[in-house]
Amino acid sequence: MNFLKQIFTWWNGQTIGTRFHTWRFGTRVGEDELGNVYYQGTAKDSEGRTRRWVIYNGYAEASAIPPGWHGWMHHRTDVSPADEDYKAREWQKPHRQNHTGSALAYRPPGSIAAAGERPRVTGDYDAWTPGS
Repeated sequence: MNFLKQIFTWWNGQTIGTRFHTWRFGTRVGEDELGNVYYQGTAKDSEGRTRRWVIYNGYAEASAIPPGWHGWMHHRTDVSPADEDYKAREWQKPHRQNHTGSALAYRPPGSIAAAGERPRVTGDYDAWTPGS
């Protein structure tokens, strides 16, 4: 079943092409607490940077990259979190899945998809009408 997923889907882990490219050109750099595995290529681009990529553990969701690895992926730092003693700051929140489009999505009071009433207008707002 895993082999068929690699042939026909790109959102579940890696494809056959990505697996071959990673095997051929990638160097494993590290793994995060979510099970995502990070790689770095050997060739340099026109700006002198090496290509970096991630193989997601399960569903491919870009927001599933922790802050430390995000900085490394975007060449903000050359030292990966696996090579240093990276500790998240107290203001950095743990990852939460993106619930947009699902029943768990945020719906403010008064929206069409939520129960409740819209808050009353306080009078400090006048609606625009054409010609006024």
